[in-house]
Amino acid sequence: MSTGKSIAVLLVDDHAVVREGYRRLLERCAEIAVVGEAATAAEAHRAFCALHPDVVVMDISLPDVSGVEAIRRLMLREPRPRILVFSIHDEAIFPTRAIQAGALGYVTKASAPDVLVDAVRAVAQGEMFLSGDVAKTLALRNVLRQDDALRLLSDREFEILRLFAQGHPPRDIAARLCLNYKTIANYQSIIKQKLGIRTPAELVRFATRNGLVSGSAAF
Repeated sequence: MSTGKSIAVLLVDDHAVVREGYRRLLERCAEIAVVGEAATAAEAHRAFCALHPDVVVMDISLPDVSGVEAIRRLMLREPRPRILVFSIHDEAIFPTRAIQAGALGYVTKASAPDVLVDAVRAVAQGEMFLSGDVAKTLALRNVLRQDDALRLLSDREFEILRLFAQGHPPRDIAARLCLNYKTIANYQSIIKQKLGIRTPAELVRFATRNGLVSGSAAF
């Protein structure tokens, strides 16, 4: 919870050393106070409910579910939580999905340190903030009107595709997303139809090309 004029921040990243670096960077600013940390989406949800931070700074790659799914869950808790994604991913699909899910900002980890500070300040005021490289990527995508098959997927379908592509079996995905096995199987069929994917090799190529995974998986 915010105290005085401080901006209360919750840090969500699965690497403790990384979180410590962010904490030191942000707390060099007198008006920013890191009030909590989380390593998973589940921990982030519990901390968010307990601490009521002004801003959540969240990585999009988390060990249980993605940051996009984590944002969706926080949106169910409050109508407009102020979430800033801070990620290594600069492919257009990631900021697009994050913003569609409800994030107010997206900054890549390649950005200068003061960019993260400026982003936290802006998001705390309810303003949208994109780092320069993300803004450029999204602008070029719109100008070139790139054909993106991932746009065909709903947020839920995108999350399930990401987990499948990372090699998680259907029962594991069902448990992570609190869905039953049959529902996941149905989503699997829908995703295949929408993307025209028929074989595991096609999935690997598609997922790698779109920055979802770096290795192989089964689908």
